[in-house]
Amino acid sequence: MQRYGMVLGLKADRIAEYKRLHAAVWPEVLRQIATCNLRNYSIFLRRLPDGQHYLFSYFEYVGTDFAADMAAMAADPTTQRWWALCMPCQEPLPDRAAGEWWASMEEAFHCD
Repeated sequence: MQRYGMVLGLKADRIAEYKRLHAAVWPEVLRQIATCNLRNYSIFLRRLPDGQHYLFSYFEYVGTDFAADMAAMAADPTTQRWWALCMPCQEPLPDRAAGEWWASMEEAFHCD
């Protein structure tokens, strides 16, 4: 199992919409997440004093080919429709790696 942390900006005027969407995630999207070997998936919201908002996601990957599973998720038509609703709410970080939407994070500490 591999743990992943990722970060992304959230537009201040879209917070309510993003929360509404995630209060009722489509069952097909949840099934695709599980099919692609993601477990224990959470998204946290943080507002900084300067008014910026960030999303932090954490999940555990239990598969054997992360790139292939993420490609399968990205190719899923229902997931594509879901992302089309969510992406206008989001602001990718300017320093993210090429090809990333959510910026990857390095795990600095873990304790079971």
